Amino acid sequence: MPDGNAGSKDGENYENPLITRYASREMSANFSPEQKFRTWRKLWIALAESQMELGLPIRREQIEELKAHRDDLNLKVARERERAVRHDVMAHVYAYGLQCPKAKPILHLGATSAFVGDNTDLIQIRDGLNILKKRLVGVIAALRAFALEYRELPTLGFTHFQPAQLTTVGKRATLWLQEFVMDLEEVDRRLEGLRFRGAKGTTGTQASFLALFGGDEEKVRALDRSVSEKMGFSSQFMVTGQTYSRKVDAQVAATLSGIAQSAHKFSNDMRLLQHLKEVEEPFEAHQIGSSAMPYKRNPMRSERIAALARYVITLSLSPAFTAAELWFERTLDDSANKRLSIPEAFLAVDGILILCRNVASGLVVYPKMIARRIREELPFMATEAILMAAVGRGGDRQELHERLRVLAMEAGRRVKEHGEENDFIERVAQDPAFGMTQEALEAILDPKAFVGRAPAQVKEFIAQEVDPILERNGEELGAGEEEVRV
Repeated sequence: MPDGNAGSKDGENYENPLITRYASREMSANFSPEQKFRTWRKLWIALAESQMELGLPIRREQIEELKAHRDDLNLKVARERERAVRHDVMAHVYAYGLQCPKAKPILHLGATSAFVGDNTDLIQIRDGLNILKKRLVGVIAALRAFALEYRELPTLGFTHFQPAQLTTVGKRATLWLQEFVMDLEEVDRRLEGLRFRGAKGTTGTQASFLALFGGDEEKVRALDRSVSEKMGFSSQFMVTGQTYSRKVDAQVAATLSGIAQSAHKFSNDMRLLQHLKEVEEPFEAHQIGSSAMPYKRNPMRSERIAALARYVITLSLSPAFTAAELWFERTLDDSANKRLSIPEAFLAVDGILILCRNVASGLVVYPKMIARRIREELPFMATEAILMAAVGRGGDRQELHERLRVLAMEAGRRVKEHGEENDFIERVAQDPAFGMTQEALEAILDPKAFVGRAPAQVKEFIAQEVDPILERNGEELGAGEEEVRV
């Protein structure tokens, strides 16, 4: 076990920025050494207590002794012992045994290292997913409020980042919102399907426990169930090798990658909207955008979301390779990888969702900039409506279509080559073939007439899909908010 940074000067050693800058203290604590080693002790207590309840010669006073020292971690003793034995679990068995001399003979009875290691990993995954669940609920609530507030505000839609038909600011927000809803559903599925390793023995055959119970298979099965229930799991794997299937880690990492994908999409759109000066992320009064250019308002939070999201997406490959590479009942080439990839994926996604909620809760919309861009592009998009209105007045469709094409080309040339305002509507009004006044044409160009069912879609989506989620998870709404530290 490493000594950490004892005796070193502040700032002398590498510090993981996921812990120091991005993730919450709650998520960091979930994967901390102290939390891990306390959980090991809880597992040893659950094992011994279950064995006693099923008839093994274990005394209540031994259980009480273990419980009395559950949180009294003598980590220095364990570190020193590990240097000698080169085995972390046996070092902690030794350290716990020194504190519990009465219980020492029955500590870790019939178990292998994976009993504490793998079961603790599953507990940390479960608790980490629950932390991320409340973060997701917070992001969903913030985007819901934004989408409803701006459900009717027309904005220029983009395909290929080229001007397309109009949508609304709120409808666009539902596209981000829907992906986070899908992520929450996936997290729920992972939590519902997460099973405990339980008490399986050295290669998963439960041979050591079968021997302890004199060949009584029902008691061995009961032990497995009892330990799982004491640790908060309603089900356990029926079969394992020495470890639980590393496919669990790969599936969880894929879920975290999915959250990162949604966040990356959201952050990219925000960066583009901030460039267009239509919507901006929060910018604090004393925040500095650039050391050289004082006027800049860089989308720092959105850029950080994108950076962390890329890390998670690529990191998710490590558990997949580990699941593919594990030999037979177990090899140890998973251990170092798991110590890095699983906690860091959780820490990074935690930081991502804290940022997403912060951005979504403080979005600044500039309706006049949005209207200006609509004015520049809508006249071209309204040609079909103008054509239909002119035909209704008795005009020839084919002739009017050609006239519109020519006028649009001339107006487009004026905008692109000379940088002047789009005068397409003025040109149409001046053409006697259309017989339409400027006022009549402007009435056709009401942006709200071009957004289709976007406002209704926002209300329907939120009422039918989002609100039921928030009602089911109401207790999580306030719990998921964390300060952005830098």
